[in-house]
Amino acid sequence: MDWTSNQAIAIYIACGLAAAGAIVWLVMRKTVRTRVRTEREVRDDPDIHDWLVVFNWSRKALYVPTIAISLAAATVMFLKEMGCFFDAVTPEIIGGVWFVVFFLNFLVEEFEINVKVVLIGTLCLLALLLWLHLLGWVRPFVRMFGHITIQMSWMGYLALAVMGLATILISWIRGLFYYVVFTPNYMNIQWGLTESGDHVGREDYNTHVDTTDVLERLMGFGKIVIIFKDQKRPPLTLLVWRIGRRAGLLERVRGKFAIDMNATRPHEAPEEAAGPEE
Repeated sequence: MDWTSNQAIAIYIACGLAAAGAIVWLVMRKTVRTRVRTEREVRDDPDIHDWLVVFNWSRKALYVPTIAISLAAATVMFLKEMGCFFDAVTPEIIGGVWFVVFFLNFLVEEFEINVKVVLIGTLCLLALLLWLHLLGWVRPFVRMFGHITIQMSWMGYLALAVMGLATILISWIRGLFYYVVFTPNYMNIQWGLTESGDHVGREDYNTHVDTTDVLERLMGFGKIVIIFKDQKRPPLTLLVWRIGRRAGLLERVRGKFAIDMNATRPHEAPEEAAGPEE
């Protein structure tokens, strides 16, 4: 083997990066404060019974259906090239199905589609089809979409799926170091590899759960909006997966906050009443 060849240099670079990563991990493993570590610490705390740890997903996570259909299309196209699939399923049909799913995903990611928008859009579509039917143009209108063809090889579909998965993975890795912890007594906003973050008292913020986007909610996503009492600080919006479960946990945390506040009032009242007698 030539130790000065391009292949050898590439191996040297890969080994160097691996060694550097191992050294960084050994040095920083006790100081890095990840979401998983924080969640374990909060869970093991005997004084905390209700808590929630969330992070902000990238909106590209909403393209999961497109990623899934891309993987399915790559599989079908690969089988067709190997002669192991039905000839009736043409590349044009596969590309058309992929485009429809991608277009719907684009609408979900780009626009906020609530129930009102869905109803108005459905009525407008029905009115358009009725108008075309009266003119006898329904079939030509439908055939127009048949001329829109998209063809890719199985490697093209696979590349799109890999890029989408890489984007979601990067968002998840970022969420290991940028996240929010809710407990009955405080909220901690983590924004760094170590202990960097903001500690906010329970009386200094409010929360709002936003699930008005119907299609987004059908995919399991929703928004948790944190509104600070300090008007100079803009609200913090988090796109959260499994919003139904997360919203329930958040309600329990905030509900515990209300119970704690009510529990302190009976103890405060006698002290205030006893003051004038002294």
